[in-house]
Order: sequence, then C-alpha cells, then structure tokens
Amino acid sequence: MEKMLQHELDEETILAVSQMFKALGDPTRIRILNLICCQEYAVNDIAEQLRMNQSAVSHQLRLLKNLRIVKFRREGTTMYYSCDDEHIIQLLHQTIEHARHKEQ
Repeated sequence: MEKMLQHELDEETILAVSQMFKALGDPTRIRILNLICCQEYAVNDIAEQLRMNQSAVSHQLRLLKNLRIVKFRREGTTMYYSCDDEHIIQLLHQTIEHARHKEQ
C-alpha cells in the first residue's frame, strides 16, 4: 500500500477520520460496538446487556447510524442493530488487543 503524505489529505477526509475516532472515543459506544459486532441486537437487548437505559442506548446508536458504523432493520416496532463498517470493527478489535497487550 502506498503511503500518503499528510499534506495530501483533503479536508473532507480529515473530517471523516476525526469523526470516526470521536465515535470510538466514547466508552459507551465502544461497549455497544463490541456487543453488536458479531450479531444483531434489538435496542432493548443492548440496553439490558449493557445495564443502560434504552434512551441512552438509542441516542448512541443514532450517532453511530449517522456515521454509517451501524445499520438497522425494523421488525414491527422493534429496531435491530448490527455493524455496518467492517473497517471500524477491525480497528476497534485491534485497539482492544493493543490495550490488552499493554496490560500484560
């Protein structure tokens, strides 16, 4: 892969990268992404698994959906969320592994 020099990054790319790192910079969003990375979950199941209230989970999912990191499908009145960006999940998992490696 050819390396790009910093001055070759356009403002749109810089903003997109910044938003992705901002999304991963929140502990709640990290917990949500880690949970839904392998299967879809309903909002209430995410809230239950993470011991959070449903409105807080919905708020975080809305942000992640707007960044196209997660996707959803509706079944009746229930919304099911899953990951929509394998690159972000790989980055998340690599960062988790790096953090665990540093702890040893």
